[in-house]
Amino acid sequence: MAVLLQVDFSMPAEMLGENLSKSAIGLAESITQEPGFISKIWTENLQTEEAGGIYLFTDRASAERYWEMHQKRIASFGVKNANGKIFDINLPLTKITRGHIS
Repeated sequence: MAVLLQVDFSMPAEMLGENLSKSAIGLAESITQEPGFISKIWTENLQTEEAGGIYLFTDRASAERYWEMHQKRIASFGVKNANGKIFDINLPLTKITRGHIS
């Protein structure tokens, strides 16, 4: 069953927006190759200087493996306070509210 990984962390505003869109193309492309990966919504808030994403994986084991690896990767970028949570998805209610689960 598909699961959701929610990630957030602090990131200076000057690194977000257009700068992130340009600098993270390779990262975005590499994420699509991760085992069990379905999709990602990139999140950012310039006012609070936060970034992260909502990831969808085919199963919990894939999400857990990705989160373990991703914590190390973003730490290498200087991120020190990353939060990650994995959630099961309530499919009947998600379908009613037009959530798209592949």
